[in-house]
Amino acid sequence: MAKSALVIYILVVTLLLDQTTSHTSKFKARKHSKRRVKEKDGDLKTQVEKLWREVNALKEIQALQTVCLRGTKVHRKCYLASEGSKHFHEANEDCISKGGTLVIPRNTDEINALRDYGKRSLPGVNDFWLGINDLVTEGKFVDVNGVAVSFLNWDRAQPNGGKRENCALFSQSAQGKWSDEVCRSSKRYICEFIIP
Repeated sequence: MAKSALVIYILVVTLLLDQTTSHTSKFKARKHSKRRVKEKDGDLKTQVEKLWREVNALKEIQALQTVCLRGTKVHRKCYLASEGSKHFHEANEDCISKGGTLVIPRNTDEINALRDYGKRSLPGVNDFWLGINDLVTEGKFVDVNGVAVSFLNWDRAQPNGGKRENCALFSQSAQGKWSDEVCRSSKRYICEFIIP
């Protein structure tokens, strides 16, 4: 009897241990399953974010193509002439709202392209805003992003406005030479868009 009680006792202990181990492994499996679901959720979120970035990049490219179709493409830029006159800051804000900036010629080829495009797109307009100013430090001309301008194309005796005239104009009558002007003057302008 003691022998059979011992056998029963061993069987009960074995069953309890087996059930405890089984319960622990089910708990671990459930925990791993939750971890895998979280990992999958993380992967899905990453993939969705990546897709949104790609969609937004495609929208930007499409918008840029529309701008290039309405304006003109030169080198790795598109130019789009304004339909009205604005002071320097309003003109720059308008260009920014369209995804560009006021035009910033970086070399003689761009000066020539702007001169030709300006004649076609802004007939009868003698001058238009450039994205160049010396508002922060008199005599130190920077682009609208605050970067020092290395290419300059000033007309004779320009810039000559001192602290009063701080924004640059492109002059059609002076063959693309620049002059400085009071920033609050109302002028036509051309926006530039960089092609990636």
